[in-house]
Amino acid sequence: MISRKLEDWITERYDIKGLGRLLRAKYVPSHCLDASYFTGGLTLFLFIVQFLTGMGLALYYVPHSEYAYKSIVDIMTKLNMGWFFRSLHHWGAQLAIASLFVHFFANLLLKAYRKPRELLWVTGFIMIIVLVFFGLSGYFLIWDQRAFTAIRVATGGAGNLPLIGGPIKVFLRGGIDVTQETLTRFYALHVAILPMISLIIIGLHVLLVQVHGMSVPVSQKDKQGQPQPFFPNVFYKDLIIWFLATGIIVTLAVLLPAGIGTKADPMAPAPENIKPEWYFLFVFQTLKLFPGQMAGFNGETIAMTVISLSVLFVLLVPFLDKRSSAGKPSPAYTCIGVFYLLYFVAMTIIGFLN
Repeated sequence: MISRKLEDWITERYDIKGLGRLLRAKYVPSHCLDASYFTGGLTLFLFIVQFLTGMGLALYYVPHSEYAYKSIVDIMTKLNMGWFFRSLHHWGAQLAIASLFVHFFANLLLKAYRKPRELLWVTGFIMIIVLVFFGLSGYFLIWDQRAFTAIRVATGGAGNLPLIGGPIKVFLRGGIDVTQETLTRFYALHVAILPMISLIIIGLHVLLVQVHGMSVPVSQKDKQGQPQPFFPNVFYKDLIIWFLATGIIVTLAVLLPAGIGTKADPMAPAPENIKPEWYFLFVFQTLKLFPGQMAGFNGETIAMTVISLSVLFVLLVPFLDKRSSAGKPSPAYTCIGVFYLLYFVAMTIIGFLN
């Protein structure tokens, strides 16, 4: 009786049947490369996991240099299941970044950026930057020696960018060196600024997907099967992938719980063989390819300039690849995409092994 009254109350105010018709009216192209469509939904799901676990951790975290480390230790040792939720947040972040990179490279190689989806590409690219900053800022909040040193190196590297490097470095650090002010800024970025930006960008990205629909690769234009209804066919497949991802995160959280090093000491030397998180290893290895001085210029400044221009080029690919926008094969940009992928993977592996 109560459920019937609740149902009547909702249907009087909202067109539930209309929503069902809208879901059933959405179709997804079917072809041999359509598995790439699921990477976007998986990334969105992992974002939701991060928001939920992050909100729980934020209730107990203390963003102060004297108490930040202790609050993390207390979460892991005194809070009931605290170690588990922190590990879920840690591994969820790793998988979210990995999923977004897979989504990015899949769309790059399949030319999903071509006209009229340029803004879809731009919003997705912005999300990569936002998610990387999420990982960087969250890593620093631990306030252990490894994280402290990594942020000092990362912000120092950003300071080597021509013209804008100095202001960026000061803005991120909140001063000359990494201090309490840096922790405050990174905390604000992690729990307020970046979530707000990501919600806006994700909302716009999802809206644009609904407007333009799923991109079909040029090579599959004449090889498509019968389009699949999003609900329930594709949606159920998404659910299966989300359940599998949840199982992987929970398994990693239980078997490999997130650890913590010694408390950060600004006067202590950097830990031996320190490396950044895996998604920064390709930058780390690229910097090592450049000597200290090149033709009278700082080698790290040249390296950061090359990296920045390479990133900018990827952002502008939809506006440069005219052949793909015209529905024609674009082997040159395919080779560029393969090169970016192989370089990222190779440098990441080298960074792990060195």
